[in-house]
Amino acid sequence: MSIQHVDPESLPANPAFSHATITDAGARIMFVGGQNGVDKTGNVVSDRLGPQTEQALRNVLAVLDAAGATQDDVAKLTIHVVAGSDIREGFAASQKVWGRHATAITVLVVAGLANPAFLVEIDAVAALSD
Repeated sequence: MSIQHVDPESLPANPAFSHATITDAGARIMFVGGQNGVDKTGNVVSDRLGPQTEQALRNVLAVLDAAGATQDDVAKLTIHVVAGSDIREGFAASQKVWGRHATAITVLVVAGLANPAFLVEIDAVAALSD
């Protein structure tokens, strides 16, 4: 599915995200539930934001792949980061796994997540072709 990225010249440019994305009206919409930094067995991979972010994004990619989608189909990411975590570590980790697939992104700093060991949770919205 083709995702159009909208980045008005009147707003600051950032290679990490787009200000908005537009999908075709005929797209099937996929909602990827919040993914955390856990491995296949459900174990938290680290007590640091970087490794947890890498794993959470790998988990998002795995869910997309299971539906025949890729990160190019992602219209929006929402990233919840626990307060006190080093956001720069999370950003570096996201660049390592997600690369330069800029999409619309919202980053929220939260008091905590469902499991106290979780430092990040990432959900996605993707537009799939029929």
